[in-house]
Amino acid sequence: MLYLLMTLTPDSLQTIYWIVFAVPSLLLASTVHEYAHGYMANKLGDPTAKLSGRLTLNPFPHIDPVGAICMILFKFGWSKPVPIDERNFPYEKRTTYTALTALAGPLSNFILFLIIALVNKLLFIDGLLFLGLYTFAQTNLVLAVFNLIPIPPLDGHKIIRGILPKSLQYYWESLERYQFILIIILIVPFFNSTSFASLIISNVVTKLLVFFGF
Repeated sequence: MLYLLMTLTPDSLQTIYWIVFAVPSLLLASTVHEYAHGYMANKLGDPTAKLSGRLTLNPFPHIDPVGAICMILFKFGWSKPVPIDERNFPYEKRTTYTALTALAGPLSNFILFLIIALVNKLLFIDGLLFLGLYTFAQTNLVLAVFNLIPIPPLDGHKIIRGILPKSLQYYWESLERYQFILIIILIVPFFNSTSFASLIISNVVTKLLVFFGF
């Protein structure tokens, strides 16, 4: 086994790390994220996620086949968004309830991160177990921070809409027609092969990991 590890190239080790630690972390973190959206929506009056079988912590109903393949091959992927029908919310509270539903996803990931940080602090974990916990902690932070970026179709856009005055909500919602362009601008590398998303996420995530003892 030791000889086998010594003969692996850095690229091979990175691939093994991605498959063994990163992909399961992304799968678990995104499952909790989507479940939290559905749970909050159901509590606030929209049963769409529950009726469609998505109110579950079983990862398989949340897997998008194309997103899963891209996750393995290109290290960037996605899950199936939980269906939310805001028309089921009371009209006068619709944008607020939609914002709370959107917030539930990133908040669930941050709560998971805090739990992992506490476990790491109390148990002084090291070795491969620490690597697994660190990866899961980092993944939850990345997922939370990325989804809080206030552009459509990310959660941050819906959260901001919920706190804007009604006179401005129409103009904010109009950004949704440009969501494909905005996402491309966000994730495509521009600055020395670094994207806007990477610049935002890496700074925030690194500081939070250090602050919480990783």
